[in-house]
Amino acid sequence: MDLQSQSQQSKRLYYFLLTTGIIIIAFNLRPAITSIGPIIGIIRDDIGLSSWSAGLLTSLPLIAFAIMSPMAPRLANRFTNERSMLIGLILLFIGISVRSISIIFLLFMGTLLVGLGIAILNVLLPGIIKDKFPNKVGLMTSVYSTSMGILAATASGLSVPLANGMNGGWQVALLLWTIPVTIGIIVWSYLSRKERKKNQTEIKFIQSADNQIWRSPLAWQVAAFMGFQSFLFYVTISWLPAILHDSGLSMATAGWMLSFTQIIGLPASFLVPMIAEKFKSQRGIVFVLTLSSFLGYGGLLLGTSYAVMLISILLIGVALAGSFSLALTFLGMRAKTPKQAAELSGMAQSIGYLLAAIGPIIIGYLYDLTNAWTVPLIMIMFVSILVFLFGMGAGRNKYVLG
Repeated sequence: MDLQSQSQQSKRLYYFLLTTGIIIIAFNLRPAITSIGPIIGIIRDDIGLSSWSAGLLTSLPLIAFAIMSPMAPRLANRFTNERSMLIGLILLFIGISVRSISIIFLLFMGTLLVGLGIAILNVLLPGIIKDKFPNKVGLMTSVYSTSMGILAATASGLSVPLANGMNGGWQVALLLWTIPVTIGIIVWSYLSRKERKKNQTEIKFIQSADNQIWRSPLAWQVAAFMGFQSFLFYVTISWLPAILHDSGLSMATAGWMLSFTQIIGLPASFLVPMIAEKFKSQRGIVFVLTLSSFLGYGGLLLGTSYAVMLISILLIGVALAGSFSLALTFLGMRAKTPKQAAELSGMAQSIGYLLAAIGPIIIGYLYDLTNAWTVPLIMIMFVSILVFLFGMGAGRNKYVLG
């Protein structure tokens, strides 16, 4: 075999492992969070937490996202993208391991480390795709977003069966998610050794010198839309199984219902951005998605029959997935230049994660106060109205700066 053939073979192997590595990263972006929701009641009762503090198990990673998101690109500039991904995976592995110990301090410390690790992976993965697959950005983004959604849904469905079917209980159910992280560490250890910094496209966190973006009403509407739809998503991830369980479902079935919520939304997540691009204004899409959300949560409030529950879950799943992908689409559509898009993304995601972080805590606190899900569900429906109002502003055919 000549040198050229060896070089081609080596290149093919590298890109195969890189694609595998990207899919494995996608596998690790959500299960450590979505696996908590179905067993949050079990953890709460076992350790003796209040409902609002149990909500912190979902909120803490989001707080970590808000802190780490602007710092992750700087980490990549210093160590390369590949080594930074390895750092993120190691933090995630330590976090999952530590929080699987039945000590309150370690549970919350591990959860914080999980958030820091995922934040690094979350922020840098699009940059790696842009750098390594410049002509296949759409395809690779679809691959990793679909992989992320499928495993997030699987984690929600498996949590209760794993917790009940093993002697280790919820601790083992959480610890098992170190397996895909370990595979990721092995693959990215190889990739980080193969990559040299001089071949790396430098990615910097762009920030406006005069912070004009923070004075744009449209930018605030986009940020609020992203924040409140994230509020709904993480509240649903945290408390939907408990709501369904109190309505008569077993915890295992409630966990699979949460899984179904995420799976049913995958087509909406894929289609909404493509539909949005065909219209100058996206207000019609906002109306349909937020109406679906309002009716879905209203169904959980008013109906206890299995049929009403199933329709509600379907409506919620479509609304959550569609709203999230629409929020991401707004980041590009409402900006004139890549720099403005980066500024808008930084602003919207920092505000969005903070709003998302308080959601599970507020809903848990309202449940503690009333010992019923009526008031929390009314609060969720009110937030759906806020998503609609800010979405109607964000959906206008305008740019954030000029």
